[in-house]
Amino acid sequence: MSTAGTGALDGGEPERGPERPGGLLDVLGVASVVLDTTGRIVLWSPQAESLFGYTAHEALGQYAARLMVHERHLELVKELFATVMSTGQSWAGGFPVRHKDGSTRLVEFRNMRLLDVRGDVYALGLAADQSTVRRLEQDVALSERMVHQAPIGLAVLDTGLRFVSVNPALDRLSGLPAARLEGRTPREVLPLLDADTLEETARGVLGTGEPVIDRTVVGRTPADPDTDHTWALSLYRLEDSSGNVLGVALSLDDITAQHRAFVQVEAARRRLAVIADATSRIGTTLELERTACELADVAVPVLADVAAVDLLDAVLDGRRSTLTPTQPAVIRALAVRPDDGGDAVRAADTPGGIARYAPDRLVTECVRTGEAVLVRHVTDEDLPRIARSAEAAELLKRAGLHSYLAVPLIARGEVLGALDLKRTGNPVPFDEDDVLLARELAARAAVQIDNARWYQNARNTALTLQRSLLPSSPPETTGLEVASRYQPAGAAGEIGGDWFDVIPVAGGKTALVVGDVMGSGINAAATMGLLRTATITLASLDLDPAALLERLDKATSALDDSIATCVYAVYDPKLRQCRIASAGHLPPVRVRPGRPPELLCLPTGVPLGVGDVDFSAVTVPFEPGDELVLYTDGLVETRSHSLDERLDLLLSVLDAPARPLEEVCDVLLDRLYDAESHDDVAVLIARAGELP
Repeated sequence: MSTAGTGALDGGEPERGPERPGGLLDVLGVASVVLDTTGRIVLWSPQAESLFGYTAHEALGQYAARLMVHERHLELVKELFATVMSTGQSWAGGFPVRHKDGSTRLVEFRNMRLLDVRGDVYALGLAADQSTVRRLEQDVALSERMVHQAPIGLAVLDTGLRFVSVNPALDRLSGLPAARLEGRTPREVLPLLDADTLEETARGVLGTGEPVIDRTVVGRTPADPDTDHTWALSLYRLEDSSGNVLGVALSLDDITAQHRAFVQVEAARRRLAVIADATSRIGTTLELERTACELADVAVPVLADVAAVDLLDAVLDGRRSTLTPTQPAVIRALAVRPDDGGDAVRAADTPGGIARYAPDRLVTECVRTGEAVLVRHVTDEDLPRIARSAEAAELLKRAGLHSYLAVPLIARGEVLGALDLKRTGNPVPFDEDDVLLARELAARAAVQIDNARWYQNARNTALTLQRSLLPSSPPETTGLEVASRYQPAGAAGEIGGDWFDVIPVAGGKTALVVGDVMGSGINAAATMGLLRTATITLASLDLDPAALLERLDKATSALDDSIATCVYAVYDPKLRQCRIASAGHLPPVRVRPGRPPELLCLPTGVPLGVGDVDFSAVTVPFEPGDELVLYTDGLVETRSHSLDERLDLLLSVLDAPARPLEEVCDVLLDRLYDAESHDDVAVLIARAGELP
């Protein structure tokens, strides 16, 4: 490093002390030789000894031409020497010189006349190996041409980080001529760049010698002051052969196009990643609210800070909704994310609630036109068109809403609602890439939401039919306390044909029925309704349970491809007994005070609908306090346990002190029913009481 003195010259330049020598002369190995007027050597430098091979002792006093020049060149050398000495004009050129070892070397000479204080004349010869000189000249020429013609900006900064030289490419990149750059710092001439980072990095390179390669710099220059450009910046420390630090070499390559392409590729990759994530996370169930929550979860925070999924209320009711420009949008919110209670979340509609958005609101425009609505930079004037009310607009302002996007949820050509997106914390506004991503998410989610919507409608229809065919409450019976439960299956298509009934019979008796139609869906529910009606009609005839099942079997056979299981029991309070028959059904459980629960051993029989099969009935005692538990297979059958294990669990749950029958029903469903079950469940429990 060069060192500066403490004083200053009159011209204002800093006074400099001695510096370490540069290395170029050492590379050239310049030899110095002084001759007197007769051509004899009077001074001989160490470099001359290295170049020509003769020591000073051997050379001094010798006639230079005879010592170093071949005989054939002797006259020419004398002539050149005489010319220099007589005219004072220097001579330069290459000349073959004889080395002490006998070889001949081409040497580059610079010869000039010297005059001392006494008026004596001498000749000074400066000599260097010509191949070394030519190599350096070629290196310099190559460097100059490469720097001048390079398509990237190149510059040299001194140790004070001032421009020393720049190439034409840097002129073009900066928009400033070399005269405006040289002698000035980057901060002075390129204020639109991050000068602090640039200078700090350059000082680090000067101090450590570690280069900085392809560091990305973003900014603007006078060449294009209105557009951000991206450059690849590289810095290298410059040193001479002696290790002196000369400054920093800088290269600046405009990679704006490549950077933009990279950003676009990254954006596309991000979109694909989000879409892949959405494909795996949205639509895991056919529950409408959960599907909407899954969409909102995917959108936050990768796409928005706040996301809301809203559906048109008419669509939820199964009606198409076509809005005119003067109609408001009646919307039901299904999901809002995040649910942190912030101002932006409080401004959104509460999930499950219904809101009316005026015709001028942006979400209304979105669902009316089926097109995305983008407000890249939200102003105070935009807030009333985004929010439902003035209070909500104030909350959004307080939350810092600065960018808004709504995209329609469209499935099978119908607009279902909108995905509403807001940015409050993320400082980057929504752009067209975000619109594309939001549309893709909305399109994929809309199909799942539509499936869930139709599934829910179908399930509600099947449940309504099923419940309408079951008794709303058990009738009054003689000496018998009754409780029941019906648990529908988890899927709409699997709403089944399970049923139960409590039927008063002549003579104060009571018939207890539990049955299960094979299959699922509306057809099974309808078949169940027919069999229940037939059972009630046959029970009025006071038939023996076996005879009743035989007639019910014939009725079932008349129905196309219908099969059902059934257990039919008649309780006689006077005889304190139950007469029971089964048509392929699971055995009832009798619970007697002070005894362990037991599965009744009944002739199993065959399911109803098989036809031409006799049924048998058995009589079991049924004293006051005894309980009879009838159930369908959905209570005890699972895919992961054997039926024997499940029946043992049923008995263990029932093995408890007497408790209200309603509580017993709840405990049975809680302990035995699988929430993911694909089958519905009917449970009927009867307890005998004391006769008055």
